[in-house]
Amino acid sequence: MQKEGYSETEIDKIKREVDHYEKVREEVKLASGDYVDLKMFEPAMRHLLDAYISADESEKISAFDDLSLVQMIVDRGESAIESLPSDIRQNPQAVAETIENNVRRLIIDETSVNPRYYEKMSQLLDALILERKHEAMDYKAYLARMVELTRKVKHPESQSSYPTPINTAALRALYDNLEDVVPSLVLERRVSYEGGAPSRREERALDLDRAIRQVKKADWRGNRFKEREVRNAIKDVLGDHDPLVDRILEIIRAQRDY
Repeated sequence: MQKEGYSETEIDKIKREVDHYEKVREEVKLASGDYVDLKMFEPAMRHLLDAYISADESEKISAFDDLSLVQMIVDRGESAIESLPSDIRQNPQAVAETIENNVRRLIIDETSVNPRYYEKMSQLLDALILERKHEAMDYKAYLARMVELTRKVKHPESQSSYPTPINTAALRALYDNLEDVVPSLVLERRVSYEGGAPSRREERALDLDRAIRQVKKADWRGNRFKEREVRNAIKDVLGDHDPLVDRILEIIRAQRDY
């Protein structure tokens, strides 16, 4: 820069401006939840680094330990706030908005997996935000409730409202989204269960899970014929009600278990 005619004062000013806006950029990304989760790419990245790049040992420069803010809150509770940048950490409103935006992003990302459950989580988040904006609770109480909500969003299996046999993510999604099924639209099936009589919704979820696992084939998503087999299996359980069958099929597509 000196060769281009900049003085030492100008060089120092430019460097400080670059550093300032770099920090602003990182804070905005964190506060808005607008970041790319690189954890899924980590194995391939490590392979490329090991195969083609020679470098010294990595140096820790962040307190986040490769965890998202949501995961840090789940693991550490309110103490996770201490890992936020100082400009955010020192402003309670900025802390609240940062957490809310990150939880909102997780809800949006996971909605296709279980629409009914995450719709309820979104409503709880909206209510909590409204209470905060109306100053209906103190900051410490707000943080405690936000930590509780974050854990519910991240770990639906922690909810005690599910029957014992509903013990996988796919079964929970089916169980939640059959909540508003009109009984007359669901075929009666005689199924024998141990451990007492299950509810009709529980029966339907278990029947669907069993039927799907029996017919699904490898790489069935996107294959018209294989998807038709899955849809027919759903229809055998739920009856001739196309809107409901199509809605459940979309939920099935999003399940990692299938």
